[in-house]
Amino acid sequence: MQRIETANQQALDIMLKADPVLIDVIPAVQAIPALGEGKKILHAGPPIEWHRMCGPMQGAVAGIAVFEGWADDLDDAMQRAANGDYEFHPNHHFDAVGPMTGMTTRSQPLMVVENRTHGNRAYCAINEGLGKVMRFGGNDESVLAKLAWLRDVLGPLMGKALRSGDGVALKNLVARGLTMGDEMHQRNVACSGLLLRALSPSLARASDDTAVLAEALAFMGGNDQFFLNVAMACGKSMMDPVRNIDHCCVVTAMSRNGTDFGIRVSGTGDQWFTAPVEMPEGLYFPGFTEADANPDMGDSTIVETIGLGGFAMGAAPAVAGFVGAGAASDAALFTRSMREITCGENPEWTIPAMDYVGVPTGIDIRRVVETGLVPTINTGIAHREPGIGQVGAGVVKAPLRCFTDALRAFAVREGVA
Repeated sequence: MQRIETANQQALDIMLKADPVLIDVIPAVQAIPALGEGKKILHAGPPIEWHRMCGPMQGAVAGIAVFEGWADDLDDAMQRAANGDYEFHPNHHFDAVGPMTGMTTRSQPLMVVENRTHGNRAYCAINEGLGKVMRFGGNDESVLAKLAWLRDVLGPLMGKALRSGDGVALKNLVARGLTMGDEMHQRNVACSGLLLRALSPSLARASDDTAVLAEALAFMGGNDQFFLNVAMACGKSMMDPVRNIDHCCVVTAMSRNGTDFGIRVSGTGDQWFTAPVEMPEGLYFPGFTEADANPDMGDSTIVETIGLGGFAMGAAPAVAGFVGAGAASDAALFTRSMREITCGENPEWTIPAMDYVGVPTGIDIRRVVETGLVPTINTGIAHREPGIGQVGAGVVKAPLRCFTDALRAFAVREGVA
């Protein structure tokens, strides 16, 4: 129907004209004032209750509750959560996103990305780095100490540095990253380095302690995934203006909480369409196997909705081998496949190895259902038990049922069901 094609083109135009800029790092309660009311914990994925949360999600909840001073220890936090002491809400309901477990609470520092074309902002916590971390369900003293350092040292320093200038424009930075082998989900080596280069002078001017500065630069420079969280906030800032376009069947959000996979579609408002999340297929760290793995989770699938991650695999052939998706030469096949389910391409985000084709952009639920092709997602793999952390990386497919259910609801709204 022409009205649907017109609405989808409008959505694509909004995405392509977006101007995301990293402008600040501020306490979460300042970014999201509602976090100051009660004991609110924002999480990745669609809505979920405590008793349905997977192991790593529950482990992260317990850890963040101790971090915020809402529990004496992890056991106390678990009991309080089971008793209903904490409010749980999706990050997406508060203009935010979070990787893997996606914990967001009042005192954490959040990076702020402003879409200057549309005036909206999106938020994401700072990437914790490698090893045992809360996004993978880690919750011991070392994890909490890292969160405290991010809150007390790196977050304020980054905020001061960013406020001293005009921010870091992300559109061109992502474009350069694609030409350097990144896809912005499992591979962020180039963009992390480009961001560090852009921020280093301002960080140096913002710090009056060389030891603190050295520690901050070492942390950012030693974390190949540092840019992931920036890319996620970038994606959220680009997709939120696409919400609530009449007759539009473009996906505005994809997310998972380790139990459910959920999508939102522009023309059906903020309704979630969910289905059981699937297990990733990939490679495991030494000592771990599929038996240790938790089903997929995280808000990081927002990057696939803007044409990055699994949709841009052709730009990052090294990722194909790392996540067990086949030979490096197969990477382009993923990108070509995803073009079958999108409205168009992004001419500013191109892939040199594929003759500078633009990344597939704007997931159309009609095309997903018609072709049976579902979004390909690059992802990390968490241990199914709380407190252990990452055990591998791989590729996961979005469940088709989300899209069929969404299409039925969309058809009803359009009066064609």
